[in-house]
Amino acid sequence: MMRPRKIPLRKCAGCGEMKNKRELIRVVRSQEGEFSLDPTGKKTGRGAYICPNVDCLRKAEKCKGLERSFQQAIPAPIYEQLKVELDG
Repeated sequence: MMRPRKIPLRKCAGCGEMKNKRELIRVVRSQEGEFSLDPTGKKTGRGAYICPNVDCLRKAEKCKGLERSFQQAIPAPIYEQLKVELDG
């Protein structure tokens, strides 16, 4: 009998809900300290996850969810870039 595959769950930095990793967008901080979106989930670096909607991004910005995940301040242009990529 085959065991069911374990679905990797991650917590959204905005709403705090546990969701399937594939449904979320990964935000990555590289070794150089640059932030970017990682749609493939394969970039190297520290990652945090967020639901693919602007509401969760706003919540994450308001309650500093990403700041907590990365343990550092997130520059405002990063949030702007995320908003643009989520809208597009």
